[in-house]
Amino acid sequence: MTKADTFNDSFLKACRKEHVEQLPVWYMRQAGRYDPEYRKIKEKYSLLEICAQPELAAEVTLMPVRKLGVDAAILYSDIMNPVASLGIDFDIVKNVGPVIHNPVRTKADIESLKPIQVEEDLGHVLATIRILKRELNVPLIGFAGAPFTIASYIIEGRPSKNYRRTKQLMYSEPELWRQLMDKLADMVSTYLRAQIKAGADAVQVFDSWVGALSPADFSAYVLPAIKAIFERLADVYAPKVYFPGVASGELLPYLREIKADVISVDWRVEISEARKRLGPSFAVQGNLDPMVLTAPWPVIERYAKIIIDQGCRQPGYIFNLGHGLFPEASLDKLKQLTAFVHQYSSSLMQQPAQ
Repeated sequence: MTKADTFNDSFLKACRKEHVEQLPVWYMRQAGRYDPEYRKIKEKYSLLEICAQPELAAEVTLMPVRKLGVDAAILYSDIMNPVASLGIDFDIVKNVGPVIHNPVRTKADIESLKPIQVEEDLGHVLATIRILKRELNVPLIGFAGAPFTIASYIIEGRPSKNYRRTKQLMYSEPELWRQLMDKLADMVSTYLRAQIKAGADAVQVFDSWVGALSPADFSAYVLPAIKAIFERLADVYAPKVYFPGVASGELLPYLREIKADVISVDWRVEISEARKRLGPSFAVQGNLDPMVLTAPWPVIERYAKIIIDQGCRQPGYIFNLGHGLFPEASLDKLKQLTAFVHQYSSSLMQQPAQ
């Protein structure tokens, strides 16, 4: 039996709104600190050190596929990795996040950003993808951070709660803001195209913090860059996912204009409502609140059933969380949840149409 005979493509089928026997499931941040084996690796290596070693990054990517039985792997990397190629100096600081040593705040700062050189500066990422393509029997998802979310780090200099400097630049210097968005959109589309060429089966754009904007501001200041990214990738067959992050339900109607295949939604909007706001063009991914995983199993099952019942009503649904896994999540509960999603959705799909 060949790898092709055993390859599980249910995630790719769901992205294209094709029939599946059971719902595909994977979890954002599924390679992470909830896994004791991963915690041991992190005692020895930093996130960036793991990313720089293709064999190790591939192994960390594979761990949740083996342990949880998920239907897709997501590349072990970080949304900040490609900005180093632009000339931005940063570290990932424990209990803080990205810390930028040369924040981007002036016209000179923006003009000094170089075009991304993927092969030269991010060859280790591409090497990791090539290793995974030999090892995986499920699709590999590559990814990048979206322009607003990346901008919020490189302007603020570190994670922010109010995005004061970011919004100040956006409102006060709209032409500079547009230049920055254009440069970051070019970075994202170039990086994702290289990942797909190296073997990624799908790609996801993470816009974790864009929900901090009003719909009008999102439409005026961010949406053009998002549209540009997906337009530049429109010739690529690999499914493309956009995740507008947390608290972004009010932005969903504006996404009808983008050429993505899947929209991933957080837990603040139900799957059925997300579909209404998005229209019929997209598959939908989401959207269990990660904190539900702290509850006893009967509570997790109840919440999962509600989401699955809505997801199964139309083709094109992928079970996921509404944001990333957190360190306190239980590996055993995740394994149980994965099996439950498969079993329960399969039973629903076998029922005759009403």
